[in-house]
Amino acid sequence: MITKLVHVNSPMTDSQVSHLVCRTMNIMKLQRFGPVINHSRINTSRFGDKPLWFRPFTVIKVAEQSSGFGLVEDETLAQKKKELYQALEGINRGIFGIPSGKKLEIESLVKQLESQNPTPEPTLELDKVDGCWRLVYSTISILGSRRTKLGLRDFISLGDFFQTIDKAKSKAVNVIKFNAKGLILLCGELSIEASFKIASKTRVDIKYEKSTITPDQLMNVFRKNYDILLGIFNPEGWLEITYVDDNMRIGRDDKGNIFVLERFDDNSNS
Repeated sequence: MITKLVHVNSPMTDSQVSHLVCRTMNIMKLQRFGPVINHSRINTSRFGDKPLWFRPFTVIKVAEQSSGFGLVEDETLAQKKKELYQALEGINRGIFGIPSGKKLEIESLVKQLESQNPTPEPTLELDKVDGCWRLVYSTISILGSRRTKLGLRDFISLGDFFQTIDKAKSKAVNVIKFNAKGLILLCGELSIEASFKIASKTRVDIKYEKSTITPDQLMNVFRKNYDILLGIFNPEGWLEITYVDDNMRIGRDDKGNIFVLERFDDNSNS
């Protein structure tokens, strides 16, 4: 602050000195809150039209907390999910086996997602689990003689795998689609119904109820080896829900299998 010295003819009295000191302090207080000059000549910041000295630091801090870490976390999850989908391309859900290197890559990405699970207590938030899901990966595999006996090499091909969770009834229905090639293309499905109950904040116990194959022609194809088919897809046991968000769910069962599912909007499974 530059002050101008004023020549006076006579020395100041004590009251005049006191008045001058108070006036000087008042001017300094005003300058702390902003210079008393034309604001249009002051440089402004990229956060708005207000000068830098007017910008509240607390607002900046709150903005960093609300859009900083959370944004980075969301971007990380999105990137990991993208990498997982890329790794799953062309492997037919892993049902007929995959190379060990590819399996390790997928399981590494699964673990990274599980470590950032946005729903750490999924059985307390069953709304996020409720509804229809489509399987995109599983470590369940159909190999060797089982694949041959079920006609899954040439005669029968696998379609989509769906799971519908009804939290109100504590029910789960798994549907596996099949296409059988003969004189005509025969389409059908295996439906397995099960009940579940909450065992912990992350685990449910699953009890097999019943299964059906439709139409009858498809049942005739599988009848001889129906126990093999049911043994592969029977969900009885327990399931740990290790990750769930609005459109992806990951689980691990008591047999050591991993399941990755994506939310499917059409409950008709058509």
